[in-house]
Amino acid sequence: MAEKRVAFITGIGGQDGSYLAEFLLKQGYQVRGMIRRASSPNTERILPLIEQYWESKNPDVKSLDSPFFSQYGDLTDASSVRSLLEEFHPDEIYNLGAQSHVAVSFQNPLSTLDINLMGTMRILDAIRDMKLPCRFYQASSSEMFGTSQPPQNENTPFRPQSPYGVAKVAAFNAVRMYRDAYGIFASNGILFNHESPRRGINFVTRKITMGLAKILVGKDRNIVLGNLDAKRDWGFSGEYVEGMWRILQHEKPDDFVIATGETHTVRDFMRESFALVGLNYENFLVSSDRYKRPADVPALLGDSTKARKILGWNPQVKFKEITKMMIVADLKDKFEKTGNVPIERGVMRDDDYYLGIGRDLASKLRKS
Repeated sequence: MAEKRVAFITGIGGQDGSYLAEFLLKQGYQVRGMIRRASSPNTERILPLIEQYWESKNPDVKSLDSPFFSQYGDLTDASSVRSLLEEFHPDEIYNLGAQSHVAVSFQNPLSTLDINLMGTMRILDAIRDMKLPCRFYQASSSEMFGTSQPPQNENTPFRPQSPYGVAKVAAFNAVRMYRDAYGIFASNGILFNHESPRRGINFVTRKITMGLAKILVGKDRNIVLGNLDAKRDWGFSGEYVEGMWRILQHEKPDDFVIATGETHTVRDFMRESFALVGLNYENFLVSSDRYKRPADVPALLGDSTKARKILGWNPQVKFKEITKMMIVADLKDKFEKTGNVPIERGVMRDDDYYLGIGRDLASKLRKS
């Protein structure tokens, strides 16, 4: 029997890392992950996998024989990176670990560069030094395009408008350099914005969906946002991780844009979210310069023609479906926590059930 391929994911506890781990396990991989140590647990998104494969439940199975195993590590520590590569001997590496918040990068530019650029180079240099026969995927970002005119594809110039974007451009070029200079199978996936119910709560889409849920249950009165006119190409994270995998299955290392080819403003996202429960978003919006960036990216619209033709990757989940998915998830969470919906084991309720309760609560808000 052929040995299972081993995939190593940095940032496995994040939105993309959790979806990618689930996808690769279904493909028959052994999945290994790196988790950054923090004072509070940051493993909520992969908790079902940890519980399913926790070695204490299977005392006769060694950790390295388990389908899923995670270990603490740090992209700012070269020895940490190397020790994990020596332990796991991966066939594929997916570098998703990053300081991923654009606004935070203005406040912490040097640490953003250390994690997002130097962290990438620490992995690449370990691969080179160890002569590790693996394939490497780098999570690049549409923020690299900055002020370049949309639509943006693999040949569009990079004009980043944040320390985050600068770091990602540098890491992108480092991947290309190691590929050309040392023959490493290293590829960049330039992913445009991708969302899901697992999106971090400090990102604007989740801030809107969670904010709406809080308003409906009486925990908040409004949502405070910055630039409402920024245009973004929003896709679904659960689909985009398949794009990552397809990039590494290609016969040769290369760089690909992954995007839906549709663009919407932050205002559109808020309007669509509130419309799902019959509310006018304008009655709950507070605009604040506090949340505006020193330099912003006006419009992102991805042209993923290359990925569609060469990799056969095509997005199915689009803007309205993503918005509904995220709204329903946050409504369910808030309704159960506040007692608006009873928690009943084994009872499955569809999206319309939660949206219906949302509309009832919204009706009461309009009357009050």
